[in-house]
Amino acid sequence: MMQILYKEINSFLNSLIAYVIIAVFLTGIGLLMWVFPETSVLEYGFADMGSFFSFCPYIFMFLIPAITMRMFAEEKRGGTMELLLTRPIRDIDIIMGKYLAGVFLVAFSILPTVLYYFTLSYLGSPEGNIDTAGVVGSYFGLFLLGAAFTSIGIFSSSFTENQVTAFVIAVFLSFFMYFGFNAISGLGIFRSVAELIDQIGMMYHYNAMSKGLIDTRDLIYFLSVIGAMLLLTNLILRSRKW
Repeated sequence: MMQILYKEINSFLNSLIAYVIIAVFLTGIGLLMWVFPETSVLEYGFADMGSFFSFCPYIFMFLIPAITMRMFAEEKRGGTMELLLTRPIRDIDIIMGKYLAGVFLVAFSILPTVLYYFTLSYLGSPEGNIDTAGVVGSYFGLFLLGAAFTSIGIFSSSFTENQVTAFVIAVFLSFFMYFGFNAISGLGIFRSVAELIDQIGMMYHYNAMSKGLIDTRDLIYFLSVIGAMLLLTNLILRSRKW
């Protein structure tokens, strides 16, 4: 597993597209948070990172599929997938190696944004007047959301050799899992079970963690989504062997 992990990280960081993707992410979120008047935190008059954590999930829906789309699709297109599967390594080790590499790259993309917290803390009046517990909880929720999107991206890349197709499928599934159930719960015909349907979606649990409260139910939810997606990926790989 560790060999796969190192291989994927080195392969991504040695390519130009890696830095283009990360640069686009940081530039986009930076413009939304600091420059555009409608969303700039400087226009609010108080130190708060709410806008950052509100926009990040939607940017993640495109950033993470761009990271994961090549994980299995490139192996299949290049003809190295069969060679990889015949090596003395378990399928789950291959999947976990690629998945953990994706999670590492997502964390690597998020890390520079911690500077926003220190900047707002410095700009606060008085200095340090910022909800630290809320920020920590939100970052933890953002990391779990990114990990869940990564598992969706790995799953999408596992059953196609076309990277564009893997990207589109991952974007659609990520969007539906995050926003779809919330939208469905708002329909009148589901009024009696609206809250239950809403809780199936990622938005409900991400918003709960953004309040700074780490609830085990939210943690179990994200781990369940990740486990289900990796299990489906494993089933697909096993089916390709026969």
